[in-house]
Amino acid sequence: MLAVEGADPVSTPVHHLLDDGSFAITVPVDGPLSAMVTRAGAAGAQAVLEMTDYAPLPLREPVRSLVWIRGRVHTVPGADVPGLLDLVASVDPNPALLQVNSGDDSRYALMRLEIESVVVADATGAESVGVSALLQARPDPFCAMESCWLQHMESAHQDVVDRLASRLPAAMRRGRVRPLGLDRYGVQLRVEDTDGDHDVRLPFPKPVDDVTGLSQAIRVLMGCPFLNGLQARRLERPGG
Repeated sequence: MLAVEGADPVSTPVHHLLDDGSFAITVPVDGPLSAMVTRAGAAGAQAVLEMTDYAPLPLREPVRSLVWIRGRVHTVPGADVPGLLDLVASVDPNPALLQVNSGDDSRYALMRLEIESVVVADATGAESVGVSALLQARPDPFCAMESCWLQHMESAHQDVVDRLASRLPAAMRRGRVRPLGLDRYGVQLRVEDTDGDHDVRLPFPKPVDDVTGLSQAIRVLMGCPFLNGLQARRLERPGG
């Protein structure tokens, strides 16, 4: 969502971080926010882009984290629009890009948000993030599989959730424990209790980079003595 003072916040189907530290964003072309930014001219308009990270499970409180990006939003000169669209599409082929600069059928205007500050917030608190750190960040190796993995874990492997929950302090095991997140650093659990929700991270012994390492790290958290899985042992008769 993009918010500019004096206009209602609007959804931004495209919000793509560019190499120069700005965001390419799309907003409804006929809305008041687009008109306000156009009238602001070269100075741009002060704005806040809010990104919401929703859990892939139907939790009581679905929001996992929030990111607020404050800066000034500018229109993109018409001559620069095709090139910027191609640049964004080469990395993120969002269908909404086809509705920018498409004549009478245009639904969105392409704009650029020049970053002044970034704040990330989750259950542990809020922290400012520098633009250089934002540009150096890379996608977590499990980001594409996280949603499916957590959904499968919830629906078919309650035993895994229970084993992970056994690592929590006894006072937190009274609530309903649900998988919340997964990344190379550990597993997050959400405890839904009568006194509210509590998020807990179970860290891996060391960061992992592939599925094999992830499987081993989760088994360690579960207390499994076999890093590569529970394998049946062949019992031999005495003297056999």
